[in-house]
Amino acid sequence: MGYKKLAENIESVLKKQTNWKNLWFYQKTVVLYQMTYFFTKKFLPTYGNRTVDQMVQAARSGKQNIVEGSADGVTSMELELKLLNVARASIQELLEDYEDFIISHKLVKWTKRHPRFNGMLMFCRNHNLLSDYEPYFDRWTSEEMCNIAISLCRMVDKMLMTYQKRKENEFIKEGGIKERMTAARIKYRNNQNQALEAANYEIAVLQKENSELRETISKLQLEIKNLKE
Repeated sequence: MGYKKLAENIESVLKKQTNWKNLWFYQKTVVLYQMTYFFTKKFLPTYGNRTVDQMVQAARSGKQNIVEGSADGVTSMELELKLLNVARASIQELLEDYEDFIISHKLVKWTKRHPRFNGMLMFCRNHNLLSDYEPYFDRWTSEEMCNIAISLCRMVDKMLMTYQKRKENEFIKEGGIKERMTAARIKYRNNQNQALEAANYEIAVLQKENSELRETISKLQLEIKNLKE
């Protein structure tokens, strides 16, 4: 067995990196970050209000920890799970800030009984890209933007929780990098042993054929000698 063929059979230690840009909950966090940045600039004081920085940082943390978790998951699923949990905590913090804004500014929080609730829910479910939301930033009121942000936060939290659960099950079945390295080493050794056994078998066959040829040659030489005499 050649080295290339042997290498193809070795279990990969590094996991394939998730393309986080294709994850719906990541796409929604991009929307949340840009929306929050716009919201704080439009509806909150420019100076003297710590809520501005807190909301923007929470939105950014939710997005960035998904990116970092997906990248670090190549070598450590445990670290990926921890960073995804940080992302969830950040989104929950952002959700709380939007809900506080509604209460403190005496706005209406849209519930199932609100005439626009179902339409908002369907829009948020079916649209993940910033380009779907950005054209409305200038048109939405603070109440509209708050309720849409709250809906997005809840969706991201739910999707993240489902994604985390799936990753946890993968971790239980496949283990972390140490377990994968051990499995790879065992498989590599097994393949080496198989290759050595195959080589030894081939050598034994060749040695037998060589011995038979030598014996045949000796017989022919003897016959030729007898004919000459």
